[in-house]
Amino acid sequence: MVPYLDVQHLSKSFGALTLFHDISFSIGEGQRVGLIAKNGTGKSTLLSILSGKEGYDSGSIVFRRDLKVGMLEQSPVFDPDESVLDACFNHQGEEEKVLKAKQVLTQLKIRDLNQRMGELSGGQQKRVALANVLLTEPDLLILDEPTNHLDLEMIEWLEGYLCRGNRTLLMVTHDRFFLDRVCSVILELDDQTVYTYRGNYAYYLEKRQERIDNRRAEVARANNLYRTELEWMRRMPQARGHKARYREEAFYELEKVAKQRLEERQLRLKASNVYIGSKIFECQYISKSFGEKGSDSEVVILKDFYYNFSRFEKMGIVGNNGTGKSTFIKMLLGQVPVDDGRIVIGETVKFGYFSQEGLQFDEQEKVIDVITKIADYVDLGSGKKLSASQLLQYFLFTPEQQYNYVYKLSGGERRKLYLCTVLMRNPNFLVLDEPTNDLDIVTLQILEEYLQDFPGCVIVVSHDRYFMDKVVDHLLVFKGQGDIKDFPGNYTQYREWEKMEASNSSTTSKISTTSSTSSTSKASYRNEDRRKLSYKEKREMEQLEKDIAALEEEKKRIEEALCGGTTSVDEITTMSKRLPLLNDELDEKSMRWLELSEVES
Repeated sequence: MVPYLDVQHLSKSFGALTLFHDISFSIGEGQRVGLIAKNGTGKSTLLSILSGKEGYDSGSIVFRRDLKVGMLEQSPVFDPDESVLDACFNHQGEEEKVLKAKQVLTQLKIRDLNQRMGELSGGQQKRVALANVLLTEPDLLILDEPTNHLDLEMIEWLEGYLCRGNRTLLMVTHDRFFLDRVCSVILELDDQTVYTYRGNYAYYLEKRQERIDNRRAEVARANNLYRTELEWMRRMPQARGHKARYREEAFYELEKVAKQRLEERQLRLKASNVYIGSKIFECQYISKSFGEKGSDSEVVILKDFYYNFSRFEKMGIVGNNGTGKSTFIKMLLGQVPVDDGRIVIGETVKFGYFSQEGLQFDEQEKVIDVITKIADYVDLGSGKKLSASQLLQYFLFTPEQQYNYVYKLSGGERRKLYLCTVLMRNPNFLVLDEPTNDLDIVTLQILEEYLQDFPGCVIVVSHDRYFMDKVVDHLLVFKGQGDIKDFPGNYTQYREWEKMEASNSSTTSKISTTSSTSSTSKASYRNEDRRKLSYKEKREMEQLEKDIAALEEEKKRIEEALCGGTTSVDEITTMSKRLPLLNDELDEKSMRWLELSEVES
């Protein structure tokens, strides 16, 4: 494996705040590396250092000679007067490069290549920046939150793009599906140290828990011994004057271990004092569109849409950008008027709205004051109360950070603080519009737990597939131009159903040319006219069962080898490349087996 980047003993501080100290890691050719850390611990700073835009205190960074590095920043800046195409790269009239640029930009839903950059939204500019870094075809890609501002279709395209060939990349992302499918190595920046896990995100979760358990056991052992040694240290100096000095020095080292504070939470926050009546909200045949009605420019959001929201329902809303997801939310909250019909809200409903545009704080205010201005505590019921400080600590603001000023917070920490302001109002109906953007993975896990236990109603608009699978029990799928489908399941189940429906639709079209009516039932993919498997299909099904068993056995062997600790670096690299391909092959063959089994049943 050819080393592309070698980082040795790197340290970085801002005043008294140390982000990381004496960290070392390397990235070799073909490795796809994901960087994970809590908000405010230095992820984006580390990427900026590697790209040469930020300095560091000590250590060394060595790139392979003549290595071409491409960097996607979290908030890219462009000349507002240049066109989209010119912003991508200096094509110098080469027709092949222009054609490639058009293909990539079209996949990212940027279609007007002559539009001025200053006319694009922040999300569109981020997509142009992503196209730019992909088109320059660097040897090493450094990507800071590449899935932000991408819809699900774009994210899945980007997954496939990055997994093809022998690309080398280092990226920060909160999208755990993306990490799992793209990355073969995970770097975790925690407690000012870097830990390396040679596997995908699922492997990282398993090994990280082992590390935490071992650390906790080490601290527990140190605490037991510390109590004994503390007694000895507290005796009169004369009583230990002739004792070996090494024991005194060992005591102070032991004290450091014993007093380590593990950030792992030991409880789940459960509110039982949230009441919501049986009447939630009802959309009574509402319609909404923008542009001149009946013209080609008209954008239809909803058309005669009826929906009666149930008590304790947890709904996810998915769809491509521009299909009306956020507009629907704003109509529900009364921020955007409907054209026709009406929305009736229950009297007991108390909304808590987390929006994409809601980050507005007094920069000179302290974090704790932002929360106590709303309330001093949240009533959890059964005589239990959660103070403002406890809520902040639950969402990983340490007591020291709570007395920091807002201007010192990172972008992710500000999003987290905004989330706390929403929850502190003790709503019974949470409406969350893209809540996962810029939040670290640990905070996402906390939020998932909170929403799973939340005794009220929840609507989530998100492109985070992992988050949606954990939280929601059904989906509204916005397909555009007022076409909305209700799907009784999570996102993964929806994608599986969609693939099966597409396959069965092609089969059905050969049998009947009757156009289907708009059925939203999950069972609508089933063919009414059952047929029997042909001899060839039966043989195919038998072979698929053998292939799936063999692939599962190979996957098990690779995972055991990766966890074993005796595999060489070259073998690990080969296995890490094979694992995502193997998962894709398993998915493909399993899906085909399901299609055939549907016919057989």
